[in-house]
Amino acid sequence: MKKNQWIVGLALVAALAGLLAYAQHRHPFDFHAFAEQLRLADWRKIAMAVGCIYAGYLFRAARWAMLIKPHKRVSPFSLLGTQVIGFTAVALIGRVADPVRPYLVSKKTGLPLSSQVAVYIVERLFDAGSMALIFSSVILLAPEGSLPHAEIVKRAGGWGLLLTVAGALFLVAVRMAGGVVATFLEDAFGLASKKLGHAVGHKVRTFRAGLDTMRTLSDFGLVSLLSVAMWGLIALAYLETTQAFVASPQLAGMTWARCMLLLAFSGGASVLQLPVLGWFTQIGLVAAAMVSFYGAAPEASTACAATLLLVSFLAIVPVGLIWARFEHVSLRKVATESGHAQEELLEEKTESPEWDG
Repeated sequence: MKKNQWIVGLALVAALAGLLAYAQHRHPFDFHAFAEQLRLADWRKIAMAVGCIYAGYLFRAARWAMLIKPHKRVSPFSLLGTQVIGFTAVALIGRVADPVRPYLVSKKTGLPLSSQVAVYIVERLFDAGSMALIFSSVILLAPEGSLPHAEIVKRAGGWGLLLTVAGALFLVAVRMAGGVVATFLEDAFGLASKKLGHAVGHKVRTFRAGLDTMRTLSDFGLVSLLSVAMWGLIALAYLETTQAFVASPQLAGMTWARCMLLLAFSGGASVLQLPVLGWFTQIGLVAAAMVSFYGAAPEASTACAATLLLVSFLAIVPVGLIWARFEHVSLRKVATESGHAQEELLEEKTESPEWDG
């Protein structure tokens, strides 16, 4: 794992521990109330939320199969194992394991790793766009008085929608003239740092290669539909989980609009995902958001935040470990191999004549 990730992660853990110690001193945490919140929760709703998350992996597999269709036709769900094992690796090892999925798909299909890294970049953009579209739509259509700090939140929703449109236009520009866009950005960023310019140019060219997988408008529409449907399931899982805490009026009465705020905050908190340590920072940050935004009790907020992490992030781990065992995949080994392979790929691209252009 990269040293700077550990430093930032440990700093966050230390800050969170300090805040918890201060909060415990000022307002002692009631562990009995925490346990009661879990005991009284509607676990049928939580089970439904887990089902939504599991179904989302089916959409992920189908989307990846759709994105590689021009190069190799595979069954929509034949790549399900690569998605499940890949996200299990991220949950247990951290964001350093992000290259595992493209690496496993490359191994399974025989396609070049570079093409699967390109697909991964395209997939991430569709994730961001779908999430922003759902967030902005729900926030902007929310009734008056239904959101905390409504003016600021609605402004954020408007910016989110604007960024989604800008992202779509950028996607079209890269698809139509990727080489020109890459060269322009490479030169622009190169004024500050030649290395940064090369890295940006490489990312755009890789992204352009990924967009080649969508040859028709119907391909783009189907990938978009799969992405929005998947994120709709994730949002539903969040809503079902928060509403499951029936002993807390603030959580049991959670609305779609309020849930979107929670989902966005949780997504931001998960960007730096360290193994195990990151779980606790995410629980603490999401719980703090519930207390601050919705006025929920710390005990209910912490119980809900822990359950959200379990449902949305860790529920796949048992399945992934079993699947990895059947596939004879060592998570730590494949994480190391995929990281090295991606570094070698980047070095090859940086040293190629393409960069001289």
